[in-house]
Amino acid sequence: MRALKALTLLALMLPALGALADCAPRSLRLAVIPLKGAEAMLRENQPLLQRLSEATGVPVELVVAPSYEGVVDAIVSGGADIARLGPASYVLAHRRDPQVEAFATFTLSAGPYTPAGNHYQALLLTRSPGPADLTALRGKRVALSDPASTSGSLVPSVEFAAQVTTPLQRYFGALVYAGTHDKALQALLEGRVDAAFVASERADAYLASHAIDPARLQVLWRSAPIYYDPYVFRANLCPALKARIRQAMLDDPEALAAFAHSQDASGLVAVSHAEYAALERMMDAALEPR
Repeated sequence: MRALKALTLLALMLPALGALADCAPRSLRLAVIPLKGAEAMLRENQPLLQRLSEATGVPVELVVAPSYEGVVDAIVSGGADIARLGPASYVLAHRRDPQVEAFATFTLSAGPYTPAGNHYQALLLTRSPGPADLTALRGKRVALSDPASTSGSLVPSVEFAAQVTTPLQRYFGALVYAGTHDKALQALLEGRVDAAFVASERADAYLASHAIDPARLQVLWRSAPIYYDPYVFRANLCPALKARIRQAMLDDPEALAAFAHSQDASGLVAVSHAEYAALERMMDAALEPR
């Protein structure tokens, strides 16, 4: 009986002991979706990693996942403590674990395709001069980025498909997943595909970094505005660590100004699940049986 009571007491204490241990980790992991090559992302994220390390008192490691789904798996499983997700991949992670918490996003700088603010759009781009309307792309070869990408897959599969009243795989002759928005744009510019679904802000950044004249591309379709990429906490991350991370990322804009600029943004602002509710409803509607 005494042994049973001791085991019961230990079982009750384990969650509390785990929470205490969680507030003094040896390191933290930040997982990010593959927006660019791993080397470029590691270089650009160094100011953020250093800022978070100073705020938390432990090393912060960057993990550039090979796919969007890889970041979802990492944050849901506890393999990452913080993550930068795409809007739709955040909704997918939140569905799997409602305790995954969005807390920050970027304010975007204005570009050829994206106005300044917190929103961007999915675009369908072709080379210029190109077709005059969408019907000319029926049966053509089209690039997407990643199956879990918001603007490079999920939004087009719902909004664009609704506009043309045909699923993407039936409207186009071939769908090619390039892996990233940059690779989809590269495939388009090199003539390996006839069109590409990409994020407007990634198109802005790609053209700027490669000194490409926007006149080389034309927009045949735009989605409704989408709230931009959220940073999220994994479930059950120590509240004290959350507070330090929030403060480090949001309370001193100048401290991360260079990092924000490297992300083609003007700063970081607080965000919550409410900002992604419209996207969540759209994704829910897409899953409803027809």
